[in-house]
Amino acid sequence: MTSAVLSTQTLTPELLRAWAWHRQGLDGSLIGKTSEEVLDRAGWARSVGGANPYLTLFARAGIRREQVDRDVAELRIHELPTARGCTYVLGRNDFAWGLQVGRDAAAAPFKVLARLGVERGEITLLEEQVLHTLTESSDPMDPKQLRDELGESVRSLGEEGKKKGAATTLPTALGLLQADGRIRRVPVNGRLDQQRYAYTSWVLPPSPIDHDAARALLLERYLRWTGGATFKQSQWFTAFTVAQSKAALAAVGAVEVTTAAGERLWMLPDDVERLSAFKAPQEEQIQLLAGTDSLVLLRRNSADMLAGEDRGRKVLDTTLALQADLSDHPILNRGRIIGLWQYDPGKERIAAWTFAKPTAAVAARIAEVERWIREDLGDFRSYSLELARVAAETH
Repeated sequence: MTSAVLSTQTLTPELLRAWAWHRQGLDGSLIGKTSEEVLDRAGWARSVGGANPYLTLFARAGIRREQVDRDVAELRIHELPTARGCTYVLGRNDFAWGLQVGRDAAAAPFKVLARLGVERGEITLLEEQVLHTLTESSDPMDPKQLRDELGESVRSLGEEGKKKGAATTLPTALGLLQADGRIRRVPVNGRLDQQRYAYTSWVLPPSPIDHDAARALLLERYLRWTGGATFKQSQWFTAFTVAQSKAALAAVGAVEVTTAAGERLWMLPDDVERLSAFKAPQEEQIQLLAGTDSLVLLRRNSADMLAGEDRGRKVLDTTLALQADLSDHPILNRGRIIGLWQYDPGKERIAAWTFAKPTAAVAARIAEVERWIREDLGDFRSYSLELARVAAETH
């Protein structure tokens, strides 16, 4: 138990926004760090076929796409299914236990397959055939190539299967093999934002910790990345049951604090100590982030990032404060959302909308990110249409 005492009155929305900003390394404290170090300190980067992983690393450490792609190719970082079965880009020290906490999600499709008359033994045999095929192949193979090679071993589940999101038995086999670290999914062109996937065999050493320890480790990371979260927010990210969440909180020695708004946050003891001495920065700190950035996505609390006078603002007839997820990418100053942005690839420019007239610092950062997108990415994809195909094939 920490000896620090936090005054409820001091834990204002303004202070907590700045604190989360700091814990996410968006204040410049991660400049010069490697991709692995950023993902360890700020949190895994959600990868839904878009450019968020690139901007995550550029915003915090100035890392350019060429270096990120090199880190992916050399397996310093990799995109894997983990918490809730969702894909994130992780550092290599997290590969094994990260897969471990997502394994239940990989097995979930069996409920659907069982109703369609597919037995576990059939999938086990298909897993072995897929693994043998990939091991014998000199190049990664995409799902179509695997289907062609495996022939009748991949069973079509007909119209009923399509309705239930399981057109064939292959996606379940691929998901289980990936969750076990026996195969891995690689982007065909090496880029995280223009994904067409292929698969290659892999021999990832298993996680050395048990499931309880893995859940505790995930919750410890989550609380460290966020600087504190509500019980409900932690459950959204982890998908733990109430009992699992309580056990993990106890295992990491988390403590509960009450904010000035009456919200109850769970925090790590060391963070309570740090927050008690934390002072919000006085100078502007401007960042343009993706709508799926860890700052926004880990707690899905974008409304908390709006100042009181901005909570009633509307975009496309929708009040910003009422949205769990943002309609566009946020522009922020020390954790406070001050506007939204999108990239126009036709005009090669950022279209930005700010609540007030942009300061010189805001205009400068918009120009910097605009230039980076033009030079490194060519476009800023929020969500790849390719993902729909990938999801159908692999989930």
